[in-house]
Amino acid sequence: MNLLELKSRFFIGLCLCLFCYNGFSQEGSITINQDQKITQLLDVKKEMNRNDTDYKRYKIQVYSGNRSGAQIAQKHFNEAFTQWRPVMHYETPNFKIWAGTFSTRLEADRALKKIKRKFPNAFIFKPKKKKR
Repeated sequence: MNLLELKSRFFIGLCLCLFCYNGFSQEGSITINQDQKITQLLDVKKEMNRNDTDYKRYKIQVYSGNRSGAQIAQKHFNEAFTQWRPVMHYETPNFKIWAGTFSTRLEADRALKKIKRKFPNAFIFKPKKKKR
């Protein structure tokens, strides 16, 4: 190995070391400007979701099946009953339409009697407690 070859290898090695050093020495900071109302809205949404699937309350299942059928059932339920809000849930492999949030079984039975005229397969249930 001659002196010129040795110098060129040293120069290439030095360039590689400097390139790697500069490539990983980046710094930066991020500033997020967010309206305080967004945090409040997220808290309200969390509370609504927690109450919506409250395991201590009764619900009525109107439909269970594929997505398009669930969307149609939800639309028909909305048109027929304005006092209860239908909500679509997905539990593998079916989409389900749940309506109402009833605190007593008697209240749910009264609603079911009306709902069964339009949706004969509807039934009352209590959602399972979510594991956290």
